[in-house]
Formats: sequence, C-alpha cells, structure tokens
Amino acid sequence: MNEMPLPPPMATPPCPLCQADQPAWHYDASDAPSRPHARYTCCAVCGLVSMHPADRPSRTAEHAHYALHENCPDDPGYRRFLAKLADPLVPKLPAHAHGLDYGSGPGPTLSLMLEAQGLPMTLYDPAFAPDPDALRRRYEFITCTETAEHFHNPAAEFARLDALLRPAGWLAVMTEMLQPGQPFADWWYRRDSTHVCFYQPRTMHWLATRFRWQAEHPHPNVTLFHKPAERGD
Repeated sequence: MNEMPLPPPMATPPCPLCQADQPAWHYDASDAPSRPHARYTCCAVCGLVSMHPADRPSRTAEHAHYALHENCPDDPGYRRFLAKLADPLVPKLPAHAHGLDYGSGPGPTLSLMLEAQGLPMTLYDPAFAPDPDALRRRYEFITCTETAEHFHNPAAEFARLDALLRPAGWLAVMTEMLQPGQPFADWWYRRDSTHVCFYQPRTMHWLATRFRWQAEHPHPNVTLFHKPAERGD
C-alpha cells in the first residue's frame, strides 16, 4: 500500500472496534476534495481502517447526504446488487423467520425482497426509521447492507447486533471491503465523506472470533455470520 510511514503526524485514538492502540499505517487524504483533511488509521490488531474522529461528518451532514441516495425498490440493478446478500442468506433461514433490516435507509428494498420470500421484516434506521421498539426484541436474522461503513462506534454497534440476534440466528453484512494489497489511497469507496470505517476480510474474522460466530463469504463484500445455538455466555 502507498500509506504514510509511522510515526503519524497526529495523535492516534484507539481503534473504535477492538480498542487496540497498535496502528499498522496511517493515511492523510489530502487529495480528497470532499474531505480535504480526513485522516485514517489502520489497526494492526483487527485490520479496521477508521477515519480520525475529528474528521468525521456531523450527524446532520450525514443524514442530508443519505437523503440524496436514489435507491429505488423498483430498480432491477439495485435488486441484483442486494441479491448478492439475499440469495445465499434465504436458504439458511427457517420458514417465516422474522428479520431486522438494520440501517434500512430512505428507500427500503431488501426488506421487500425478503418479505416476498415469506420472511416478515422489521425496519430500523437512526435517520429514516428510528423506531425504538425495533430494538426491544430479538430476531432470527439481521441484515445490515451498506451500513457498517457508517458506524462511528463499531464496537457498540456490533455488540448491539449480537444482542438483537437470537441463538442460531444469522447476521448478514454487506459492505465494500478493502482487499489485501489494494491501495487505500486510490480506493473509490473511501471518497464518500460519510464512510468512516472500512473493513478487511481479516476484520470480519476478528469479529467472528470476538462474538464466537462462524463466518462465511459468499461474495467478496458479503459476510454471513452464524451465531451458535449455545454459546455459554
């Protein structure tokens, strides 16, 4: 990667996922017009790449940006995109399993696709479907598509998802992943100013170890986590 060598020209906060204070590399995105001063750190322990907290957009700016997304439920291309997660997930679920679409966004589509398969869905989104009742029950499966990259506190978010998931349930996560050897500086995905956390395949395996999930990768940007029926918590 074409990242800046240590030591960094800034104070490095702990990793927002694993809390380790062991950076592998740093990058100052001075070439990004939308966030000219955004700085990033890659964690040497879990592999998460995170934007420096001081450079993250405000929640107001984030929500305004999300509202510009044109994710239409009738768009066949968008449905094909979401099918990369839905197609491998549905066969793993029991009939009539109740799911949560966590981060459903301004134009929920995946929930409609899954309901058409006989799977009732509940929506939750802090900006567009902020229903606290959705977070007061547990689910047989949870979908989280193009959402994890927006987590300001991924440790708390994944702990919440684990708590919301019933034993033997499935958590399906879709996010563009930074692949080994891929230059972060040239990566289109980081240029969205609301993307503040980026995951590598090894980050997903760190999560699986942390929560004692089993992980499958049916697509490079899709991870299916299976929570065991009995975990001994």
